[in-house]
Amino acid sequence: MKKYWFTGSGYIESDFQNLKKAIVDHGKFYEGVTRNMSGITGARLLEQGADHLSIETNEGIMNRTSIKKEFKPEVISIAFDEEYKAGKIIKVSSHFLHEFTVNGAGIKHHITISDVRASGVLGFFYRVFARNNIGKILLGAHKRYLEELKDRDV
Repeated sequence: MKKYWFTGSGYIESDFQNLKKAIVDHGKFYEGVTRNMSGITGARLLEQGADHLSIETNEGIMNRTSIKKEFKPEVISIAFDEEYKAGKIIKVSSHFLHEFTVNGAGIKHHITISDVRASGVLGFFYRVFARNNIGKILLGAHKRYLEELKDRDV
């Protein structure tokens, strides 16, 4: 059973079909989302495969593995495991589930983060105090990126 660390939702003013097209290339999609995260001043896709990707940021390296995408007529789900190394300071591993659902003229985005592991003193502070900030940053980054795409042909 998964231990939930963060769960939250937000509304995105964007077209579900644009999301569907954008998410097919998960490397490009998550590079764009990562660029929109507060505190990240640069994001570069290093590697991408059918079920994994690596992104370098100004803070460190983000590795996502076991990426699974499920497309239904009004719901897209994406699940993956992530290991994030912020230099030599901290290494965090966790499991993510993103659910995007048609909601009127936009999209409801729900994130569940579970199985968070981070060692050491900084890891303790991260696990205890960062959950709401990280969750809000991720919801905001997805919103900004997808709302940027709504006026473009993906």
